[in-house]
Amino acid sequence: MPNPQDLLAELKKVKYPGFSRDIVSFGMVKDIQVGSHGVTVELTASSAQQDTIVEIRRQVEGVLREVSGLPVRVEVEQTRPAAAEAPHEKVGLPGVRHIIAVASGKGGVGKSTVAVNLACAMVARGHRVGLLDADVYGPSVPMMLGITDKPTVREDRRIVPVEKLGMKVISMGMFLGERTPVIWRGPMVTKLITEFLRNVEWGTLDYLVLDLPPGTGDAQLTIAQQVPLSGGIIVTTPQDVALLDVKRGVAMFNQVHAPVLGVVENMSYHLCSGCGSRAEIFGHGGGEAMARQFGVPFLGELPLLSAIRAAGDRGLPIVAQDPHHPQSRALLEIADAIDTQMIERAAGVHARS
Repeated sequence: MPNPQDLLAELKKVKYPGFSRDIVSFGMVKDIQVGSHGVTVELTASSAQQDTIVEIRRQVEGVLREVSGLPVRVEVEQTRPAAAEAPHEKVGLPGVRHIIAVASGKGGVGKSTVAVNLACAMVARGHRVGLLDADVYGPSVPMMLGITDKPTVREDRRIVPVEKLGMKVISMGMFLGERTPVIWRGPMVTKLITEFLRNVEWGTLDYLVLDLPPGTGDAQLTIAQQVPLSGGIIVTTPQDVALLDVKRGVAMFNQVHAPVLGVVENMSYHLCSGCGSRAEIFGHGGGEAMARQFGVPFLGELPLLSAIRAAGDRGLPIVAQDPHHPQSRALLEIADAIDTQMIERAAGVHARS
């Protein structure tokens, strides 16, 4: 009789319709039970369309019946994002369809690298994109995009963001010298974030990507109170200390009633530029395991590559510099996965209305 772990490995052959990613990495497999009656698989699908569920069910049944020789029953739980219970309704930004927050529980995990490249990937997919660098104390987006221009201010005092690589960008770093520190108390951070959200001329956008500061502080709270987030992405590295902070990130988004769109494991492994050998310097697989534990999608793993660091240092993110690079393709798939979730959530809302 096969064991559940063997069957879970087999389910990695089942691709999510329309993607090269499998349903296990998307965090859909909730439980597998094997007994004398056969195999029972519990799947969770967040607002997935019915034809997608039917196709996944058919593939799961086929794969497991072939390897186990037992009857297979597939149970699908369709979860819906919890309705916000905020004391007052949050007002969205005029012209902005989706607001996506990229967060991390701790610093140094490559959150800004993911946020910038994700924004570039969204542009590459034909979306109208804005990028707000909410890391007031450590703004790195201008350097990573090679921005030296300053935002302009119109006569009506509205701020016009800088346009770079097909996206609109605003950051505290555009208003500071390279060696000027930000020594502000919480109320000033709150005021600046509010200004960036409400007084910047974002225009019409499909996605506004927010690069949050690490942790859970004033900037995150201000954003959660100011605008309805479409969802949050948590960036982590494989080390245990970083994975502990994933829990805080999930808890933060849950408390502000924003769905967690998934987890990205950055610096997942190192590829030698000379021989191509793979070394798991910080461990491996923790991000995927943590995503499964919390029942959220695992969006992908990104290696530790000097090419990514060099591209950011040159002010030209790797997705924009080399769209065909394996790393760029991984980031484009993450953008596709987020786009699919937004489409499915919108379809779920329309179906209930």
